[in-house]
Amino acid sequence: MASSSSPVRQFLVSFLMPEKCYEEIFVNVHMHVPCLKFLLNKTFGFWILLDSLLAQPSQLLKILWKGGAAGLSLTSALLQLYAFSCPVLYAAALNFPLFAWTERLFTLAQTAAIVFLILFHGGEALKGLLFLVVYAAVMLLLGSWLPAAVASWMQTSSPAALIASKALQARTNYCNEHTGQLSTLSVSLSCAGSLGVLFTSLQRSVHVVVMGLHCAGSHDNEREENAGVQQHVMNLMKNVLKAVKNTEI
Repeated sequence: MASSSSPVRQFLVSFLMPEKCYEEIFVNVHMHVPCLKFLLNKTFGFWILLDSLLAQPSQLLKILWKGGAAGLSLTSALLQLYAFSCPVLYAAALNFPLFAWTERLFTLAQTAAIVFLILFHGGEALKGLLFLVVYAAVMLLLGSWLPAAVASWMQTSSPAALIASKALQARTNYCNEHTGQLSTLSVSLSCAGSLGVLFTSLQRSVHVVVMGLHCAGSHDNEREENAGVQQHVMNLMKNVLKAVKNTEI
C-alpha cells in the first residue's frame, strides 16, 4: 500500500484516477467497478496518445540512425500514408479548425518522410523526390476540392488500410525471416494504441446496444400505453352511444 505522500500516489491521483478511486482500490483494497473502468479508460487513452505522437517518429529516427530501411515494406508504408491522409482530407473537406487536426499533419509528414527514405535507401532517390512532390500536389488539390461524401467514405476506409498495412509488414518480416530496421518501440506503441482503440470501441458498442434496447423497450411501453388509451376511448364512445339511444327511446 502506498503512503499518502508517496510519488506513486501523487502520479496516480494526478494523471489516472480521482482520489476517491485511489482510496477504494489501494487503501480499502476494493475492486470498485466504476473506478476500474475509469482507470482503464485513462490508461488506454494514454496509450492511444503515445501511439499517435511517438510511433512514427521512432520509426523515422531508427531509419535515420541506422542509415538504412532494410526490411520495411514500401506497400505497407504507402497504405499507412493513405490511412493517415484520410482524416486530414476529411477535416479539410468539412472545414474543421486547423488546431483540431494539426497533429494529424505532423503524423502525415513523418509517414511521407518514411516512404521517401525507403525509396532513397533502395537506390531510388529521384523517384522518392518525385513522389513527395506529386503527393503534396494531390493533397493540396484534394484538400480544396474533395466532396464531403467522398472524404467521409475515405475516412471510413482508413482503418481497413491501416490493418492491411500491418498485415503486409508482418508478411514481409516472415518472408525475410527478420524485422530489419523495423522499430520495436514503434510496433509496441502501435499495438498498445490498437488495444486502446479496441477497448473504447467495444465500450461504445455496448453503450449503443444498451441505448437501443432501452429505446425499443420505451417504444413498446409507449405502444402499450397508446393501445390502452385507444381502448378506453372506444369504450367511452360506446357508452355515449348507448346513452343517446336510451334517451331517444
